[in-house]
Amino acid sequence: MIDWLVAFFLIAGALFMLVAAIGIIRLPDLPTRMHASTKAGAMGAMLIMAAAALSFMEWLAFARGLAIVLFIILTAPIAAHVIGRAGYFVGVPLWHGTIKDELRERYDADTHTLRSAAARPEQDADPDPDSGVRYKPPE
Repeated sequence: MIDWLVAFFLIAGALFMLVAAIGIIRLPDLPTRMHASTKAGAMGAMLIMAAAALSFMEWLAFARGLAIVLFIILTAPIAAHVIGRAGYFVGVPLWHGTIKDELRERYDADTHTLRSAAARPEQDADPDPDSGVRYKPPE
């Protein structure tokens, strides 16, 4: 029974890794490629580590697998954020289908600073009453 579970985790992990690889090749721009590599790649690595821990059936293997999974969970989003931010700031073009670039009006390319979302004048206007969100400017 354990062998079937190990095989399932290995196959599922390999499929997630395959989806991540296909996403890196097929997706149109840096942010979407990073999304594919971090989400699917991290899930694939977690499933493969779970298969390894189950296969060895030792506490030490389980502890190492858990440590690797925690490391991936903690570092993959941070690394993707830093790479995406660097790509945006050096001017890597976004895909033409990108609907909204929220940083464009807040990022100053000369000083490399971002204005706060609270400083945007369009938010000081009366908010949409149907949204349920009320914005109060800072005092």
